[in-house]
Parts: sequence; C-alpha cells; structure tokens
Amino acid sequence: MMICGNIFSVCDLCSQGLFGVPELRSPSGFQVATKAALKNTEELVKKACSCSPGVETVEAFDQLSDGLCKVADLADFVKVAHPDSGFREAAERTCVEIGTVVEKLNTNVELCKSLKKLLDNSDVVAKLDPDSRRVAELFMFDFEISGIHLDDELRKKAVALHVKLLDLNNEFLVGSHMPNRIARSAIPEHLHLHFASEGSFIQVGGLHADSPDDLVREIAYRIYLYPNADIMECLEELLKCRYKLAKLVGYESYGHRALKGTMAKTPALILMMRDMKKKLNPRNSVSVFFFFYMEYTFLYNKTISVYHHTSISTGIIHIWQIQYCAKVLGHDCHFTIRGGRWCQETGQYQLPVVVLMLSLPLPTKSAPTLLTPGMMENLFHEMGHAMHSMLGRTRYQHVTGTRCATDFAEVPSILMEYFATDYRVISQFARHYETGQPLPESMVARLCESKKVCGAADTQLQIFYAVLDQLYHSAPQNRSTTEILKEMQQKFYGLPYTPNTAWQLRFSHLIGYGAKYYSYLMSRAVASMVWKQCFVQDPLNRDMGERYRQEMLAHGGAKEPMLMVEGNTSHMIVI
Repeated sequence: MMICGNIFSVCDLCSQGLFGVPELRSPSGFQVATKAALKNTEELVKKACSCSPGVETVEAFDQLSDGLCKVADLADFVKVAHPDSGFREAAERTCVEIGTVVEKLNTNVELCKSLKKLLDNSDVVAKLDPDSRRVAELFMFDFEISGIHLDDELRKKAVALHVKLLDLNNEFLVGSHMPNRIARSAIPEHLHLHFASEGSFIQVGGLHADSPDDLVREIAYRIYLYPNADIMECLEELLKCRYKLAKLVGYESYGHRALKGTMAKTPALILMMRDMKKKLNPRNSVSVFFFFYMEYTFLYNKTISVYHHTSISTGIIHIWQIQYCAKVLGHDCHFTIRGGRWCQETGQYQLPVVVLMLSLPLPTKSAPTLLTPGMMENLFHEMGHAMHSMLGRTRYQHVTGTRCATDFAEVPSILMEYFATDYRVISQFARHYETGQPLPESMVARLCESKKVCGAADTQLQIFYAVLDQLYHSAPQNRSTTEILKEMQQKFYGLPYTPNTAWQLRFSHLIGYGAKYYSYLMSRAVASMVWKQCFVQDPLNRDMGERYRQEMLAHGGAKEPMLMVEGNTSHMIVI
C-alpha cells in the first residue's frame, strides 16, 4: 500500500508523471496521453470488428475499454482533486474528449455487429467461459441502452444528448460543491472565525454539522443551501436531457433505463420505500435529535489516531489528505485509477490502482492528524470500496471491483462500517496519540448506542433521498425540483422544509447515482446480513475473511449480484 499525506502530495511524483504516467509531468501531457489512447482505440476497433467470433472478440472489447478507462478514470480524479487549475482544466478536457468517443463507440454499428455475431452463435457461446459470456452480454447491454437499434439520424441525436449530458454532469458536480458567500456584516462578528474569508465576504463551504454552536449550524445551513439560479437551471436541464435520452432509446423514463441490470430491476422500488416509511415513527426518531447531538458532541471531542502504514501485495492505494478548497472536491471519495485484468499480451495480471481522497484536518505543531470517529468510519467505508477494487481478480477490467451493479457496489463499503464500530477491531489500532493508552471500550459502546438512538431518523432520511431521486428521474413533473423536494420532504421525512433553501443543488449523488440512490438502503440490508452471517461472532476471523474475499469481492461485476446475495449456488455466501 502506498500512502501519501497532505494536499495531493504529488510534487515528488511530478518528476515521473502522475501515477507513473510519464506524459503527465505537466498539464499538456493530458493531450499527449489522450491522443495515444485514441490512436490505440482505432487499432482495437479494427481488431474487434475483424476477429473471429469467440473469446478473442471479448478480449478485444475489454482491451478497448481498458485503454480508454486508464486515461479517462485518471483524468476524472485529477479534474476534481488536483490543486493546480492547469491540471484540473486539462483533465476536464480529456474527460470530455474521451467521453465523447465512448458515446460514439456505444453507437458504432460495426462494433455492435461483431459482438452480435458472437452472441447469436449458440455453438460459440456454449464454448465461452462464464466470465467471457457475461462480459460480452454486458457490452451488448451498453450498446442497447445507448440506442444502437435506432436509425442513423436518431443515433446521432442520442450521441448528441450523451455529449450534452457530459457537460451538464460536470457543471452540476462542480457547482454542487462550490461555496456560497455572504457579506461579513450580515453575520455576528464573533462567528467569522468559523468560516473562510474572501475580502468583505464570508464563504460557507459546508453545513458545519459537527459544530457545537447552534447558530453556526443554522447560518451554515441557510447560506450553504441558498438557491443558486445557474446551478438550478443546470439541474433542471440535466433531468430533462436524461428523460429525453431514455425515451429516445425506448425506456419509459430515465429511472427505468438506469435500473435495468441492477438488483432492483425497476423503479417499482419506490413503493417499497413508502411501505418502509410507514413503519418508522417520525415522532420518536425526531424527538431524540437533541439528546443525540449532545451525546455526539461529547464523543466526538475524543479523537482517534490511526496507524498510517501497512502493506499489501494486490495493488497500489494512494490516500490523499485534503483541505476543502473552493475549486476542489472536498468530500471523502474512492476512485479507480486503473482496473485489474488478466493481460493476455503480457501473461501477467494488471494490478489495480485506486485512490482514497479524504477530508482530514492537517497536523498542528502540537499534534498529528487525528481522526474523529466519524472520520474513521468514513475511512473504513471508502476502504471497503478500495478492497473491492484491490481484491477483485476478474479476467476482464470491464467488471473489475466496483464495476458492478450500483446497488451491489455499496455492500463492501457499508460492511466495513460495522468493523469501524466494533471494539474488537478498534482496539487493534486506536491509541491516545500522547500516552499510547487504548481507546476505552466504554467510549466505543456509548458511541454505538448513540448511533442507534437516531437509527430510525437516519433510515427515514435515506428513504426521503431515494424517493426524491426516483421522482426526479421519472416522467416530467411540470414543477420545479424545489417544489418536488418540499412535497417529498413533507411526506417522507420528519423535519419540515426550510424556506429559501435548495438542498437538491448539493445532492451531488444525482450524477454518479442518478435514479440509483436507493442503492445505499439495499446495500445496507445486504451488508447487515453478511455481517451477521460471517463476522458478528469474530470480526477478525481469517477463514471468514478469506471466504468473503473469494466468494464476493473477487468477482467484482463478473457474477450476477443477486446470485451472491441469495446464495443460489455452492460458490456463494449463504446469508
């Protein structure tokens, strides 16, 4: 494991190129890398279209995907995380250029014919190993949802919508993390120190939910969530374009298109959400909020220092410690920089490279970087994603690690949250940074109990988010996204809507999890069953850990998630 601290910590890497890519010693290298990737793409497209139907066809498609992803995924990370605007802008151009090529490939008739020729030949398909057959079917699925069946004119229209959505997605994602500002004179002077300054203005870049000062939290909430007209327009246009695209390629709504191939299958899940909400008592869940907050503050005043080094032979993990910056994504995230796959051309396995980007406090003169329990839980959550990527051993990168159904991808990360709150695990590393004394078990127990207190409220909030996401991606509502949010919050959440706020403009999950936010709830249910079946008795049991690795993590998206969840074969975890 390679761990790098402080903001991006790439100065030492720039001499050899970002992530060891020689071209990326400077921003201009992105254009060089992009040009090389696109040239390689042309050769692989010819290969995929001309080879005889069989495994070679699937391998050519996967090489094609891998070559583009190596550049696009790296750029996708750099465009939101690099402190140098030159790198960010160059990476963004690369994302758009390669994204446009991908959308054109997804409607390339000759490519599709080559794959269809394979899948329509039952004799050839019968000779494929299960992984090759599934990957071939997944590539065909990508063609189908992109509109390969349309005539030339409509296919061009579909590509144009895809390209427009690339721009809208990026605009909304960047805007959703931009701070809002207000005149310094508008808030009490003694509260200025809680926010960043910008001349005569105060910048509010988050909700400050952990602040013990209720006025700070209220100011942050009202200002950070104050509607931005440009981002509002972007979101409205984004949702319209998604609906147009879905209808164009033959789906009832974007939600129907997005959920095909997932465990949920259709947006009918929204009905289950309503039923779940009825079982939650909003009065009980909300009335304990202030008690919970007091307990939360007490516990979170205690900090935990974690070990910073370990080793693993399955790949490379970079952990970036960042401070919030107006132009840099400031949330904890996992990025796949390079997916794992078996390289037929070299006879070796291509080890995965991933990044965990964490918003952690910087060390001070008197103390190192210390993690609150919340930060540690986030670290474990994101490490769950990293483990999924690192421990996957799929033949094809198209299905490596987290490249699986979205509603299954969160299972490993949420499962790790159970480990983060189990004293048998925490006691292995949590020490007072000065005395070396272990974290008291009673403190961990109180933290766990306090989390249970608002369990219903949290579930209710997640249902609200999931239902809102589904409605945004259903048929047009002929009303604003704020009006929809207000109504859904009244129906599905115990706390009232605050006037002159637009929380949906901070709902960045609408980009990567559009119509799929319910995945967190479904994955939480699955993770709970895996924990109880495999780890609740002994979270450090090596046999169970190895079983979990081999029967779930190793497969990535190469197996149907429902098969692993239901335990329908002897190779799956029975839950």
